[in-house]
Amino acid sequence: MNFIRKPFGYEPVLTKEDLKRPSSKKKGPRASDWKNTLRRIWKIVDEQRALLIIVLLLVVISSGMSLLGPYLIGYMIDEYVVMGNFEGMFSLILALIFIYLILALSLFFQNYWMIGIAGQVIYRMRTDVFNHLLKLPVSFFDKRQHGELMSRATNDIETVSSTLNSSFIQVFSSVLTLIGTIIVMVSLSPLLTLLTMIIIPLMFTATRWITKRTSKLFKEQQAALGALNGMIEETISGQRIVKAFSQEENVKSEFREKSANLRRTGFWALTYSGYIPKVMNFLNNISFAIVAGIGGLLAYKGLASIGTIIIFTEYSRQFTRPLNDLANQMNTVLSAIAGAERVFSIMDEPVEEDNGRVKETHKLLGEVEFRNVSFKYELEEQAYTLKDVSFHVLPGQTAALVGATGAGKTTIMQLISRFYDVQHGEILFDGLNVRDLKRKTLRSQIAFVLQDSFLFESSVYENIRYGRLNATNEEIEEAAKKANAHSFIMKLPNGYNTILTSDGSELSQGQKQLLSIARAFVADPVILLLDEATSSIDTVTEEKIQQALDALMEGRTSFVIAHRLNTVRNADVVFVMKEGKLVEAGTQRQLLEQDGIYANMLKQSGIL
Repeated sequence: MNFIRKPFGYEPVLTKEDLKRPSSKKKGPRASDWKNTLRRIWKIVDEQRALLIIVLLLVVISSGMSLLGPYLIGYMIDEYVVMGNFEGMFSLILALIFIYLILALSLFFQNYWMIGIAGQVIYRMRTDVFNHLLKLPVSFFDKRQHGELMSRATNDIETVSSTLNSSFIQVFSSVLTLIGTIIVMVSLSPLLTLLTMIIIPLMFTATRWITKRTSKLFKEQQAALGALNGMIEETISGQRIVKAFSQEENVKSEFREKSANLRRTGFWALTYSGYIPKVMNFLNNISFAIVAGIGGLLAYKGLASIGTIIIFTEYSRQFTRPLNDLANQMNTVLSAIAGAERVFSIMDEPVEEDNGRVKETHKLLGEVEFRNVSFKYELEEQAYTLKDVSFHVLPGQTAALVGATGAGKTTIMQLISRFYDVQHGEILFDGLNVRDLKRKTLRSQIAFVLQDSFLFESSVYENIRYGRLNATNEEIEEAAKKANAHSFIMKLPNGYNTILTSDGSELSQGQKQLLSIARAFVADPVILLLDEATSSIDTVTEEKIQQALDALMEGRTSFVIAHRLNTVRNADVVFVMKEGKLVEAGTQRQLLEQDGIYANMLKQSGIL
């Protein structure tokens, strides 16, 4: 499909290929996938079995009442109206009023309780997805757009919710009504019933032809919506970068392209699905005409009563109406299945394994050793990011990681925190293989201070308390004082109770960094990871932060990444990385005596 420029954006130009086959993507899921998705949805719905049984009983009652009404009307015409006997007709009218009252009440309560069931099902699905997301490894999020994941956890689940609310009862009711209608019609006139059923093969063929195309299109529509949401989320999060590099027009162009793709898939999905009610109404009218015409001839020749023909024409409508409803609901169901399948695909992602044999209460001393570690992020074609790296850091030592961008420094931090596992070699903590430690045990004794400080939309108290959730307010204030953050916090509108935004826009970069250091103080870690903690800070603020970091590192095993070499001059040991290899290691004095890469870096920076 091509695009042409219009006064208000880009307009898709539909080619013959687009009209013939709306999507160029791979074929939709196989039938087994749909069955498995429905089975998983039903497993969750079945948890509300007691209330669901009540709803289904009400559907049976409403279907029975809707079938009984027309029958009594035909009976009343034959026995009272045609015969001119109006004495007993009043009681029959009261019976009809009672029937339709029962019908209305059963419809109300079945819808009311079905909404409750759908709410519980969606609550369960949304909770399960969120809990599962928290168990997934960091590598999962590194490979996916966050906005697209949000779309699955919100839009796709909401599609399932709306379908359960509207379609579940409708489908069950339509099936019951269809079965009951056929039974009554056959008992009244097998010939007219046979004529009515002539349209069934036509309806089946038309519906099958349409849904075969809409099933793929609805899945593509959900995927296109997720891609658009992901792009919007990225643009909003990176708004400063967009404006700083004047990329507004490029972002607009990308948005128009993704929006046009969503419009295209949505256009064809709705177009094809819109054929169903038109085709069904057309066939319904043909069926009604056949029944009315043949029924009129039968009544004229005395082969059927007028009441029977009236009943039959009404039932012929009721016969095609459930078929029409089933065909219409099929599109909604297909859309919900496509959304549920995207949700379950997240649920099927493997979680982080945490089978460490060491008890969760195990206290680390802080000794860290890499033995011939080689690692790459992608297991297939990508080259190794770390290549046969070995080093040993004793408890309480400060290790500085230096080297050019892409040398592997941050990767070492990722491996220490076990966000990733190595492919070759091993990592030891106090002589224990990292795989023998539970991730929770390890990470509860590690604290991070990163270049970009992340804050939550909560109070200063809660942002610092994130380091240790059971910390008291007094402990938080003490940690803030150690981090040199107490003075600026007290100047905030509500002090420690001030609500911060998620991006911390009301604070400077240095202030956000001090809060991160206070959070690390509260965590009281054994191992401290500092990744460019002072790289984007002015000189005056850097001094405050460095003082706080020095206090934080005291007595703790610390790994420090810094491009400003003056910030790591007090390190006990320096590791020089180059293209994923450890090329130099030793104390400051040892490396200066070697007069190698590290000494040359100090000279270039003007320190020597």
